[in-house]
Amino acid sequence: MDRRAALKKTAMAAGSAALVPSLFSLLQACQKKPRLNWEPIFLTLNQAELISTLVDTLLPRTETPGALDMKVDLFIDVVFAKLFDKSAQQAMIAQMERLNTTCEEKFGSIFSELSVQDREEFLKEQESTSGKYNGKVWGTAVGEQKPVGFYRTLKSLALWGYFSSEEIGKNVLNYDPIPGEYLGCIPLSDIGNTWSL
Repeated sequence: MDRRAALKKTAMAAGSAALVPSLFSLLQACQKKPRLNWEPIFLTLNQAELISTLVDTLLPRTETPGALDMKVDLFIDVVFAKLFDKSAQQAMIAQMERLNTTCEEKFGSIFSELSVQDREEFLKEQESTSGKYNGKVWGTAVGEQKPVGFYRTLKSLALWGYFSSEEIGKNVLNYDPIPGEYLGCIPLSDIGNTWSL
C-alpha cells in the first residue's frame, strides 16, 4: 500500500470520527426540547412552558433573581392544582389556549416561541386591555369585582409567588423578623427598602 494513500485514509477516518458527534448534536439541537427543569402536577408540558415563559418575561433575572430562579412557575402550577376548583381550572386552561391563539394570529407563533421584543409588546398590550382589581379598604374589595382575565390573574400569582419566597424576602427586601427588638425612634433614612414580613 502506498504511504500517501494510507495517510489520506487515516486523516479521513480521524476527521469523520470528530465530525460524527458534531452532526448528531446539531440534529438534536433542531428538535424542540422543553425548557422545564421540573415536572408539572396540573399543567401539561406545553402549558407549563407557557407559564414559565410568561413569568420569565414579567420578572426576568437582573441584578436580583428572576421569577424562574424563585420557581414561580412551579408555584403557579401548584396553586392551579390545589387552590382552584374545577371550573376555575378549566377557565385558566381555556384562557391559556386563547392567549396562544391570539399570539399565533398576531405574530405567527405561540407565546413561548416569540422573541423577547414580541413577548414584551404582547404583554404591554395585555396590561393596557385587561381588567383591574378593585381597590381595597381594610382587606375588603370596594364594589363588585368584575373578572380580570388570565393575564391579570397570572401576574398577581407571579408577584405573590415571587415576593413571598424566602430568598426575596430575606435578601432583596428589608427583612424584619417579628417579634423583634423595639426601636422607638429611628430616622426615615434608615428604613430603606419595603419591609418584608
